[in-house]
Amino acid sequence: MLLRPGETCWRRASADRASVLIDSAAYFAAAKSAMAKATASIHLLGWAFDPLTQLEPDAQGGGPLDDRIGDFLKDLALSRPGLDVRVLIWKSALPIAASQHFFPHRARACFRNTPVTFRLDAAVPLGACHHQKVLVIDDRVAFCGGGDITTDRWDTPEHLDDDQRRRMPFGGIHDPRHEVMMCVEGEAAQALGELFRRRWRRATAADLPDPAPDDRAPSPWPDGLASQFAGVTVGIARTEPAWRRYPEVRESEALHLAGIAAAKRHIYLENQYVASPVIGEALAARLEEKDGPEVVIVSTEHSPSWFDRMTMDKTRSALLGRLQAADKWGRFHAYCPETKAGKTIIVHCKATVIDDELLRVGSTNLNMRSAGFDSECDLAIEAEAGPAGAATRAAIASHRTRTLAHFLGRTPAEVDAAIASTGGLAAAIEALDTGPQRRLRRLGPVRIGPVARLIATFHLGDPTAPTDSWRPWRRRAAIIAYLDQVAPELAAAALSPKHAASAPTDEASARPASPPSLHDEDFIQSD
Repeated sequence: MLLRPGETCWRRASADRASVLIDSAAYFAAAKSAMAKATASIHLLGWAFDPLTQLEPDAQGGGPLDDRIGDFLKDLALSRPGLDVRVLIWKSALPIAASQHFFPHRARACFRNTPVTFRLDAAVPLGACHHQKVLVIDDRVAFCGGGDITTDRWDTPEHLDDDQRRRMPFGGIHDPRHEVMMCVEGEAAQALGELFRRRWRRATAADLPDPAPDDRAPSPWPDGLASQFAGVTVGIARTEPAWRRYPEVRESEALHLAGIAAAKRHIYLENQYVASPVIGEALAARLEEKDGPEVVIVSTEHSPSWFDRMTMDKTRSALLGRLQAADKWGRFHAYCPETKAGKTIIVHCKATVIDDELLRVGSTNLNMRSAGFDSECDLAIEAEAGPAGAATRAAIASHRTRTLAHFLGRTPAEVDAAIASTGGLAAAIEALDTGPQRRLRRLGPVRIGPVARLIATFHLGDPTAPTDSWRPWRRRAAIIAYLDQVAPELAAAALSPKHAASAPTDEASARPASPPSLHDEDFIQSD
């Protein structure tokens, strides 16, 4: 069992229904439907929040005022005097707020003198951020994943090149963006409601009572959302940094390591950042095994912000080089998705599938700060052993197939058939991605110069914990010490001289000229 309370998750809770939402058009519409049914409470946690966000934009990217999340929440609160509507958002540093048109200030102004309670949360160590993205309705239905409700997130699974519905309030069309959220009903939603109340207490020193929804009211489950999972157990995995009287929590990283160690057939990772040396060494160890699992990573070609390009992207390049060096048996494959016209799709989601036995969706990036410096929250569904878990395994496989299909512009049936005929995820991608413009282009290390190598070596911008957040010269030693604590064999591999020069050493591109053989082959996180 991978979901172990107190180790790889906070707790296990049942979900009467659960579904995975691919991309924010689906999430925003489902969230709007669920919130419209609330009788007791709407509680939202986020990294960012913009009251101008259209939940269901029209053909030109706009729409009625009451479809903007700020006005929508105010209208609900005004029309239902007993409804408790609260929004708790990270108190972002000025450069982050400025890059998104000062969304905290707009939200404050939007909700001033209204029944909606809006607060900014600064209850983290200096330089860290609150990165959890959770929406809870009546403690009966909840959403959790990688998506915030803000103006540059909406997109459909088609990821159209010039979709006017992605128009920003201040002009311009934002880039295509891939997000994943999970919706749960029942005890799991109640547990996420408790998580919200704990965060509220930590941020404001005020206790909130448990909501008392109308028992006669139907479930706020979103209209039109099919239930993909029924009667499953959901694990809730968190990251919380040590701060004041609060202890460190590293459940999210522990679950990643447990899943990687347990994998037999494949490890499928979609993630915004791939920069954690701890995760990297765990993957490398599996790739070096003769009969280990296939590893497929889907990430963005390059980060949208200059800071992340200098920090996370350079570190990812070194890590990809390390994984290529470890790939003795041709089982490592990394891709970046593109639109039909070759435009970069921003992979912002954080989703993992292990052997179709474990599915996790949340806010946790594969970097160091998501493991121990920022607050994070993920949901995970694990199939029961034997025949009892057959329906869950089928639903996990269906999600994995569906997300690959949407990247490739193919149907799920085509992807399933390709996997069955080729025997692997990457082999299926190569068999299907045959058009003049690749939809999943191979992603490899780029050559990095001395400055970038320094950034990658000391993980600048990516603290392991508050103890090294402003002492980057301690970071490499802290990483090795932590590796030695959780997995001594991984620490030994990380220190091995043969891996010291995994990444190329100048700035020219180092993309492979041809596909590998499938049979032989300190600062503030920008969200």
